[in-house]
Amino acid sequence: MEKRYMEQSWREQMRIRLDVNNMFAENIGKEHGFLKEDIDSLEKRVEEAHENILKNRPGFMELPFSQSDIVKEIIELAEKRKGKYDNFVVLGIGGSALGNIAMQTALNDPYYNYNEKARNGYPRLFVPDNVDPVRFKSLLNILDLKRTVFNVISKSGGTAETMSQYLIVRKAVAEEVGEDNLKDHFIITTSQDSGYLIEIARREAFKTFYIPNNVGGRFSVLTPVGLVSAAFCGIDIEGLLAGAAYMAGICETAELWKNPAYLNAGLMYLAYEEGKRLSVMMPYVHGLKDLADWYRQLWAESLGKELDRDGNIVNVGPTPIKALGATDQHSQVQLYMEGAYDKVITFLEVEDYGVEMEIPEFYEDIQGVSYLGGHTLNELIITEKRATELALSMRGRLNETIILPELNEFTLGQLFYLLELQTAMIGELFNIDAFNQPGVELGKHYTYGVLGREGYQEKREEYLNRPEKSKDLII
Repeated sequence: MEKRYMEQSWREQMRIRLDVNNMFAENIGKEHGFLKEDIDSLEKRVEEAHENILKNRPGFMELPFSQSDIVKEIIELAEKRKGKYDNFVVLGIGGSALGNIAMQTALNDPYYNYNEKARNGYPRLFVPDNVDPVRFKSLLNILDLKRTVFNVISKSGGTAETMSQYLIVRKAVAEEVGEDNLKDHFIITTSQDSGYLIEIARREAFKTFYIPNNVGGRFSVLTPVGLVSAAFCGIDIEGLLAGAAYMAGICETAELWKNPAYLNAGLMYLAYEEGKRLSVMMPYVHGLKDLADWYRQLWAESLGKELDRDGNIVNVGPTPIKALGATDQHSQVQLYMEGAYDKVITFLEVEDYGVEMEIPEFYEDIQGVSYLGGHTLNELIITEKRATELALSMRGRLNETIILPELNEFTLGQLFYLLELQTAMIGELFNIDAFNQPGVELGKHYTYGVLGREGYQEKREEYLNRPEKSKDLII
């Protein structure tokens, strides 16, 4: 990117924009569309929520400004080890994996792992973010472990999936390179102050990066959790943080109509209150398809809560859904057009794809095919997006668009920050804690108990004494 993000004119040119025209009655009709007064009615609540956010200062808000030394260290390590490894493998799950995948898909060649020229000396990236035994064994079978580095990511070091993978890999790598050379094949990303993984890292003398204590997993993409693998794969991590910092500056104000994160949070909140409780993210650029996966965790884990901050049972939370244009025009859009009025569709649009592919002219006598000739795939995909947008609007379906001038580190950093701050604000409007995940922890605790982890005997007993399933209901 050649540090273009240092130039103010280029930064303004690369500013991402939020188009919410199709959330309002003027465009989709009065039955489902909002009025300007509806948004204005939230003004006082948003101002109070803004003060709460600044008072508590979630850790993700500090990341664009507080990591210069860490970023320098990561970049130096990645460059020093460039050419030493053929494979970089992330062992992590959830927030320790999805951001890594999203950045790789967005910013590197679509066939990066298969395209040696595109990799330019950087290693292939693998993120086996599951413990399916077939998938994991298959990966290990194809890797040359002598030319592979594993980035183990877990804040606590107690994540069963990640630590199981680590134990398997540690054994395999030691058998291949010997105990004395283990440290050349592992990078640990964990909490500096506590946890099992930091203990292991120090015992094994592994290179270690730290996750800030005030940043939860789903908000950690712009910490070493995401930045290490990005740098090792040639992504400009300074550009990512510069983009996030730029969006942070845009979103400093409490004014709804000037702050895109707050405006969108307010609209999503109003939609939820009106029964639109499904949140569809539909990028019309393949590079952002995995960003939608990252968003699903951010939205679901942050906003799906049983209790509000006052202890009241609220069982709140919009359900995030992933779609991909134009692929899902042929699978999901029928539902969005004619199904229940319970969805908000967020399109992601890129104005400049960076390449242009022309469609040749053939079969002039076959009108149903020949009309495509002379156009480009760029024209086709953006026209399909705008046609879908119009069709939804004509049917009174809430939809909006986040527009990226192009897809690069600077614009992706903006998008990460925008969606994270939007999540914090809607959490305030719901009066819930958007930064905990008690529902996730319960399932983990049952797993720990069954597998014999100390301190979880009670959960083991609950699991073993659960009601037997009726054979009559298994057919």
